[in-house]
Parts: sequence; C-alpha cells; structure tokens
Amino acid sequence: MKIPGLGECRFDERNGCYVSEPISLAVMNGDKCRILVEGYDEDPPVEDFHKAIANFLEAPNTVLRAAASHIFKYYLDVKANIEPADDFPSISSPSEIWQFVQLGGEAFVSRRPEGDNGIYVSLECNCDWEPEHGLQIVFKNGAVVNKVGSYDGHLTNSDAYADSTLENVIYR
Repeated sequence: MKIPGLGECRFDERNGCYVSEPISLAVMNGDKCRILVEGYDEDPPVEDFHKAIANFLEAPNTVLRAAASHIFKYYLDVKANIEPADDFPSISSPSEIWQFVQLGGEAFVSRRPEGDNGIYVSLECNCDWEPEHGLQIVFKNGAVVNKVGSYDGHLTNSDAYADSTLENVIYR
C-alpha cells in the first residue's frame, strides 16, 4: 500500500497495521523511525491520516523540545514516589532531560476512538528514570505534543483518566 508521505508500506499481520521503512525525522533530530499506521483501511477519511503524517514528517525538533518542562515534571514525580537507587539519574532542569531519553524507533499513527476522533502519533521511548514504564510522547494531529508520561497507550490524559477536564493537559 502506498501512503502519501511514507511511500510503499507493508502490512504487518501481527500488529494489524501498515509499516513504513525507517524515515529520518526532523522532530527527532534526524533519527530514523518507522511509522506504523493503524486503522488506515477501516477508518475513513484517509485524508485525516495523510495530514497528521505530513505534519509529523515536517515537524521541527522545537515541537518535541517544547515538551521538556512536562517531561521534567514526570521525572520529578517518579523521583518523589520511589526510593532512588544509586544509579538513578540526577536531572536538575528541563534543559537536561533529553540526555536521559532514548527516542523510540516506531511511531504509531491512529485515530482517537473518543473525544475529537482526531489522528494522533504516539512515540514510545525509553528513559533512564523509569525503565519499566518508559516515556510516551503523543502528538495531536502529528503537529504538537499533547501528552507525555509513562506509557499507557492512551492518546490523551482525558482518555487515560476518563475526565474531559483533562483534554488539554499535557502531563498529569
């Protein structure tokens, strides 16, 4: 299947989605990432997917960097709620946070089943302060970070907590 912006994608039966070849992304400082598109055939209009994919492919690294303060709050919450081990990272400001994050190699594009029914891009990352639950960074319409935190599979905090007042909350 040829998907605009991604080129020829193969269908992965195991995951039930289309998978691109690795693509260098500006939002990830040029790191390569495969794009996995879920629900493309079953969830029209496909133009919504095309727009979100185009936005994500064109997003500058500043889009991701703008989320540093929210990711730093996640780090501080984890640190406050555990007995830090000797190897627990010491991060003193949001500007240092990226030294302790390993961006994921796969970005999942899917339609949000609730709320606005928009298309979101979810990036599952590793982070040194939470090796078990990692870091999830979600981009609304592929253009702006709308959620960060431990990986829970939800596309918004509103969905994660079944609370519509959290619709525009990036980190909770």
